[in-house]
Amino acid sequence: MLLKHFFVGKIAHSSYLLAGKKHCAIIDPQRDVDVYITEARTMGVEITHILQTHLHADFVSGHMDLAKKTRAKIYIAKSAKCAFDHEALSEGDSIELEDMLLEVLETPGHTPEHLSYVVIDKSRSDSPIGVFVGDTLFVGDVGRPDLFPDRAQELAGKLYHSLHDKILKLPDYVEVYPAHGAGSLCGRAMGAKWRTTIGYERNFNPALQIKDQFAFIQSLTQDMPPAPDHFSRSSDINRRGPALVAELPTLEELAPGQFKERMSGANMVLLDARGYHAFAGQHIPGVWHLDLNGNFPTFAGWVLPTDKDILLIADDHQKAQEANTWARRVGVDRIVGYLNGGMVAWAVAGFKTSHIELASAEDLHDMITTDTTGFVLLDVRAALEYADTHIKGAINIPVAELRTRHQELSKDKKTVLICSSGNRSTLGASILKQHGFNDVYNVAGGLSGYHAAGYIRECRVCVNPHGSRFFTTFSEGTKHSDTK
Repeated sequence: MLLKHFFVGKIAHSSYLLAGKKHCAIIDPQRDVDVYITEARTMGVEITHILQTHLHADFVSGHMDLAKKTRAKIYIAKSAKCAFDHEALSEGDSIELEDMLLEVLETPGHTPEHLSYVVIDKSRSDSPIGVFVGDTLFVGDVGRPDLFPDRAQELAGKLYHSLHDKILKLPDYVEVYPAHGAGSLCGRAMGAKWRTTIGYERNFNPALQIKDQFAFIQSLTQDMPPAPDHFSRSSDINRRGPALVAELPTLEELAPGQFKERMSGANMVLLDARGYHAFAGQHIPGVWHLDLNGNFPTFAGWVLPTDKDILLIADDHQKAQEANTWARRVGVDRIVGYLNGGMVAWAVAGFKTSHIELASAEDLHDMITTDTTGFVLLDVRAALEYADTHIKGAINIPVAELRTRHQELSKDKKTVLICSSGNRSTLGASILKQHGFNDVYNVAGGLSGYHAAGYIRECRVCVNPHGSRFFTTFSEGTKHSDTK
């Protein structure tokens, strides 16, 4: 038995290659599947099994592409009622892979149809060695059950039983292979390690210390981080079977004149993926901005319209391709072209541009202490980030909500946007500009820079790169913070 781990940053997704001597299984594959084919070829094994723990909500899975390229069989829960050819699994089923046996547990909670796969290496023992838990159990956390809002209480109860009556019945030495790590919104306080053991989580996972079922349910159905829009779409895409990547639109290279002509179509939107400093200096009016250096895929799935084609502005061809790959991972499949030569070529062609003002931490402090004309300080971080630390007088509207809540703001006032770094606030600025706000500023460096300048205490959420972006308090009084 040989286990190979793959990790996709930004969406913090883990997938696995489980190999014997001649054959292997891929568990929870990412959409761009050539990494598995290349690795299997290097190892000299054939991909014969594709195992899905559940219908993933935060990304579009690669099971269809991998099955097409390798002729491997897809295994998934019978209760998922998938529309593609697959082997339907239920509690008590098992899968043989050379000397390995994978026993199927039904572990609903994060999603209704969730499975876990217990691995037994029969060449060594009849006892389990590991378990692929999907999004049931994480390092330092458990799966969130609120992705189906009308079923959150029910699913939280099922998650409690899946954990305590099934997963935690495994021996302490069993390794745990989750589908996500720190940074994913499929949980609330995941640690940065990629794997753990049953025994360690039994003793030190804060969620598992809540023995009372009612308290457990309450802890996972209150004060949860917001779920991005694509979480409600991706599960169904994965159930139907995603479109094959080879069948998606090619990324057409467009000269400025061609780009301008194409962007005038009623069914077209623009996306600028450059750094926020470049966007502030010059951009095409009406564009969405998502900094490729930030959490590009999550916010692409969250805010971009899915019923329109997209034209892309990036630094160069390589960055355009990178942005397209990230977008496809979250089901944004309609990027049809990019601006050849970028904004330099656009400006040389003499076409119209716009800009926003950048403010430093010192600039913002001067505004707060000396500006008598009045301005709106808009904090676009998540509510729990704002609750942890914010500048006095700042209004909190999380950035994705600005798509509708911009109506709560006045276009006649100077609006200064701030987040933790400058990335989300620039997205917010692009949304306001689309809706006729002209006097817009973005605070470069965000709250992190404002703290470094000595004007505010450090935000524990903003500076936590290897753990949860969110803090909360369980009803038992236990602080649910990061596990590193």
